This record gives sequence, C-alpha cells and structure tokens, in this order.
Amino acid sequence: MNSITTSFRYARTQQLADALTNARHYTLALFDCFAQAGYDVNANVPYLPIVNPPLWELGHTAWFAEWFVLREALSSHPADAQRPSLLTKGDDWFDSNTVPHRSRWNLDLPTPGGVKTYCHEVLDRVLDKLSREPNTDEALYPYRLALAHEDMHGEAFLYTLQTLGLQAPPHLAGGEPLLVAPGEIGFPGGTIQLGCGHDANGFVFDNEKFAHAVHVAPFRMDGALVTNAQYLDFVADGGYDNRQFWSDAGAAWLMRQDRSTPRHWQRQGGDWITLRFGQPTTLAPHEPVRHVSLYEAQAWCAWANRRLPTEAEWEYAALSGHPALRWGQLWEWTASPFEPYPGFAPDRYREYSQPWFGTHQVLRGASFATPARFGSAKFRNFFKPERDDLFCGFRSCAWK
Repeated sequence: MNSITTSFRYARTQQLADALTNARHYTLALFDCFAQAGYDVNANVPYLPIVNPPLWELGHTAWFAEWFVLREALSSHPADAQRPSLLTKGDDWFDSNTVPHRSRWNLDLPTPGGVKTYCHEVLDRVLDKLSREPNTDEALYPYRLALAHEDMHGEAFLYTLQTLGLQAPPHLAGGEPLLVAPGEIGFPGGTIQLGCGHDANGFVFDNEKFAHAVHVAPFRMDGALVTNAQYLDFVADGGYDNRQFWSDAGAAWLMRQDRSTPRHWQRQGGDWITLRFGQPTTLAPHEPVRHVSLYEAQAWCAWANRRLPTEAEWEYAALSGHPALRWGQLWEWTASPFEPYPGFAPDRYREYSQPWFGTHQVLRGASFATPARFGSAKFRNFFKPERDDLFCGFRSCAWK
C-alpha cells in the first residue's frame, strides 16, 4: 500500500477534490496502457469472466460518479436518478446492474476519445458541485462513494493488465511488496468490536455495519505472508497431486484448471520464473506468494498443518499495533465466508454487498496496488474462492 495519507472515509471537500482528480488521472493512465496494446477496441479484448472490456470499464467509472453525484440518485435502482445522463444512452451502456457481463463486449459504445471526453466532463462537473458542498458526512457521502468505487476499479485495471500480460506503468510494474521478516506472533485474545459502530463518523461500507462484540480465543499468527519459498516446498512435495490437502470444492477447481503451480509460475530449466505484467521474472524466494486462490491457500495450510485466520482474528491482529505485524502488501484470504453482520441493511449502492453473501470469501488488508487513502483494517474485500488474478496471498495460524 502506498505511503500514509488521509483516508477517503474522512476526506473533506478539498482533499476529496484532489483525490477524485488523482483517481481519474490514474484510471485514464491505465486505460492508455490497454490502448497501446489495441485493447481500447472491445473486439480485440479476449472474453474472460474475470475482466471487463477496458473501454466499458472506463465509461462505467465515470457513469457511476455521474449517477450518484450529478444525478443525485437515491439508490442504484434504475429509476432512482433525479436527473438525466449527459449521454443519451449512458444507462443502457454503463449501468452494471442492467448490462450483463457478456454483453459488454458487444455494445455500440462511443469511441475511446468520446468516452475520455465524458470522463473529463463528469469530473469537471463533480468538482464544481463539490466546491459548494458543506463539510458534512451526509453531503460528502456520494463523493466518497464515487472515489472508493473508482479506486477499486483502478486496482482492477491493474490486475487486468497482469491477467492479459500487458505492460503496466514502470513505477507500478517495478514496485515489489516489501519483505517482512518471518516469525509467529502470539495474541492473547479477548472480546473485540468487529465492524463499525452506529455512531461512526465518516464513510462506512454497508457490509461493515454494525459493530458487534466477538470473542477471539488466544491464537498464534504469522507476522508475514507465506513466501514463494514456503509455497515452493509444497509444490515440490507434490502438493498439487495429493488429494488429501484439497477440499472437495478445491479438488473440483483444481481438476478444471489442470493446475500444478500458482498462476503465472513457469519452470525454465532448473529455475522458477513468474510473469509480471507480461515480463518473465525470476521467482524471488522471500517475496510473498501472490495470485493464489482460496483453495490453494487452504491446501498449503493443510499440508503445513496450519490454518487461515478468521476475519475476526485478522482484524484483532491488525488493530493490535504489534510492531512485528505488517499488512498491505497483498490482499489476504481469510477462513471466513462473506456474510452480513447482524443488523445488515443495504446502502444506496444496493448491489455492492448483498448479492454476494454466501458465495464469496472475505479477504482483508490491502495490496501494493491499493491507494493509501483506501486502506483500512475494517475493510472487507470479497471475491469468489477460485479467483487468483487479484494481488492476493495469505498468512497462516497455528491450530492451537
């Protein structure tokens, strides 16, 4: 995660204006990486369930900001916008709730230049409106929501570049996660308030509400993420061929993948390499292993006689202030399925959390590609267990 800065959750009007501008410039810079490879044309983009056509995704980020800020939508329901779009067919093109994923390759979208013009126009109008807003949580909620949404899509753009084997901006392609000394940390446990309180100031995601007491038993957790070297021992020991280490769902996933190593690993002579944004790189033994699915993380833990932390244990550890614990290098799989907290109710962005309960798994932390303003020990990321295209890894806990 980047250097410490003001959290978007508490950003005031000028901080929000700077952050929204930064986010839009970043999104456009990443889009240019796709354009250089010809992927600004939808027909050139391979259809994959885990990516969006970059031109559609770029338009969607601007449309989302327009929807909640400029059009003052009461919710994400298609009838809840108070004003029309700047684009005649904006909702037909870019509303992710009504435009099925597969159809996004076949839409008659504006040209890349036209979508960029739309992005600039929306940002200009958002900033103008923001300049007249009071510094209250209620008034700034849609701006903070739009910023969080664009930051998430910005990171998605970066891992899409990785998935498609395309070059990333040099300062991102070369920035490796920091190394952390190995070691296990003992935590005494106790009762924590998981989630955010009813009286929390600033922005809160709906799935973080509301704070509730959870007892955490004493536990021992790695201070660092599992490394390439540790994971390579599992590979070398035939871990991918040994059914006993894999759950039923994991074994079924493994059979469909025909996988014997993590995503992007390759054997080259006597060495192991990994592909980083299309470039072969020698596998660094002490870097955290990345691009592994939940099933692979669980299998490694079974092989090592370890387990993944629950999200309550992870949050307890992250908020403990222990000097040996570091997070923010990669998103971290937890043992917790993505479920609502007691008293959950969807917020204005109704489809953000609710449709994914029960089918997704919680990841905690952040990654090197996550803007510092976004990072929070309370944030609950969530993806399907089979996803390994994210900048994700894991750490483990002792059974007792």
